Amino acid sequence: MPGIIRTIFVLSISSHYLVAPVAAQEVIVFGGPEDAKQWLTGEDWWGEEKRGEQLSVPRAIITGINPSWRQTAQELTVPEKKEVFYRFMLPLVVHANSMVLDRRAKLERARQQIQAGESISALELQDLRDGADLLRVLSREEADALTADSSQLADVIDQLLYRLDVIPAGLVLGQAAYESGYGTSRFAVEGNALFGQWTYGGQGLKPQQQREHLGDHRIASFDWPFDSVRGYYINLSSHPAYEDFRRLRAELKSKGQPLTSLTLADGLIRYSERGQEYVDTLKSIIRVNKLDVADDAVFRDEALRFLVGAGDPESAEALRVEIDRLRASGELEEIVDRMRLE
Repeated sequence: MPGIIRTIFVLSISSHYLVAPVAAQEVIVFGGPEDAKQWLTGEDWWGEEKRGEQLSVPRAIITGINPSWRQTAQELTVPEKKEVFYRFMLPLVVHANSMVLDRRAKLERARQQIQAGESISALELQDLRDGADLLRVLSREEADALTADSSQLADVIDQLLYRLDVIPAGLVLGQAAYESGYGTSRFAVEGNALFGQWTYGGQGLKPQQQREHLGDHRIASFDWPFDSVRGYYINLSSHPAYEDFRRLRAELKSKGQPLTSLTLADGLIRYSERGQEYVDTLKSIIRVNKLDVADDAVFRDEALRFLVGAGDPESAEALRVEIDRLRASGELEEIVDRMRLE
């Protein structure tokens, strides 16, 4: 249970610019699949009937993939399984795009200050250093050498703005569904791994059949689903393999054309060894499931909520009691402070 609690409230750090203090946030605990389905029905925010209008989604973050989902998914019809997955997944994507827009706004402000001959603050400088390292604009050593009066700053900001931009939600949903089997893969259930991202060095989940010529490759695992989404965004924003994707996105923006899932999917030919066949399958998933309806989705104007599946009514009630205790004792805030995420 403490692990579940930690997972829930770690997420609030990444959302600090959007939400109220931790102690005031609502945690919705599902006591089983029916609870979850009733909540989804009550929120009323997914489907073809929304086409032609901007899709507004609940500001609600799922905090883990319950192991029972693999069995539950088999008991649902295929359309039901897909809709449950997409509806729980979409708020994670909208949140990631909100974080991207927030960081882009900060970069734009820093660029304006520099162009006006003003100095940026120490905090702004450190953000630039960290961003340059994270998105592979500079090495860690080069990033740490940046100073407030460095002639490189404007160029670093331009490169960061080029690399860091929104990704159409329909594309993210399509890849998550494709790579994780709608959240039912072993990697998704055991490690919240939604995008099949590889890692080396002995960390992550080991495939049952490794290809020896690729070395000790594993699937990166994460503490919570949102961290997997964030890792995917960093990957597409920084890895050399996805330069085609970034270039295509920048070209569309420069021409004033919309960033659509189907168009940007063409930039992911190197995401898989299957190449063009992978892209064609991904685009088919987007078309068949009409995922482009979510491309410009935004959050509703409401406080952030956290969603956690307890598996059964008894476990759900025990978890609610524990949450109340942590809230009353102030331990929730301490958990958040210790994580020190953005």
